Amino acid sequence: MTTEEKTKTKAPGLKPLGNRVLVKRLEAEETLKGGIILPDTAKKKQETAKVLAVGEGKKDKDGKLIPVPVKAGDLVLMDKYSGTDVTLDDEEYVIVRADDIIAIVEE
Repeated sequence: MTTEEKTKTKAPGLKPLGNRVLVKRLEAEETLKGGIILPDTAKKKQETAKVLAVGEGKKDKDGKLIPVPVKAGDLVLMDKYSGTDVTLDDEEYVIVRADDIIAIVEE
């Protein structure tokens, strides 16, 4: 991923609530190693996403706030079919629960 791709995505004015996270899936590669070009219908849903906005967290049984473990700008791996797809200004985003995020990708 180029530096431009990392910085060009920004939050679209949506603020997730609770332990939810607003992410944008990264585009899947269109060409395989052998030079085969994949049509849109053959691409799998990408599991890598960039965090755009984060909710405040959730409260435990004692009322103590547990913050979300990711922050805006993080690159994360998430469950393939998790979250709710949202389209705003012709851009597609996903709102996922923090529990559906598997890992933070460190560069």
